[in-house]
Amino acid sequence: MSGHYDRGRQQRQLRIIAGSWRGRRFRFPEGTIRPTPDRVRETLFNWLQDRIEGLHCLDLYAGSGALGLEALSRGAASVVFVEQQRAASMTLERLLMEWHALDAQVVCDEARHFLSTRAAPMRPRGFDLVFVDPPYTSGELKLAIEALGRAGLAPGARIYIECGPVPEALPPLPAHWRELHAGKAGEVRYYLYAAEQ
Repeated sequence: MSGHYDRGRQQRQLRIIAGSWRGRRFRFPEGTIRPTPDRVRETLFNWLQDRIEGLHCLDLYAGSGALGLEALSRGAASVVFVEQQRAASMTLERLLMEWHALDAQVVCDEARHFLSTRAAPMRPRGFDLVFVDPPYTSGELKLAIEALGRAGLAPGARIYIECGPVPEALPPLPAHWRELHAGKAGEVRYYLYAAEQ
């Protein structure tokens, strides 16, 4: 039993790839959380290069918090983590307190509700970088993109989208979003867009 339990703990463990928290490991709770793989995170932040420092970020469907934590480690000015699962949001809150992440906030809420009611008061000028990684085939991706197209983005913002394998297709995107990069790792497809003015 103990061996099985230890393997489970290891499988639910992630590490920060680069920045001030480089090499730090953290765990996320059991359940339906599907963290962005290390390889995909590394590619994404290579795409972003030196654009992270000083940005105000939004990690929708935060889950383990891996994307937002990586952004904070690399110098983001702030990150708002939005996660509707209570256990995951509480785990993130504890971790951020342990790591003394003063410029981070966890909101336990549905992504669409947050975008429609709380995003603007929290960040009136919009977010500079948004991570959108909902559960695959949930239908949430289309709804989140529609909500983001209406509000929540700063001029020139970057939007990262992660989705599952075909036949899950990208929903229609706002006309002013321009694709910068696209990649695939196993069943994971991922994209980086710029919201042009």
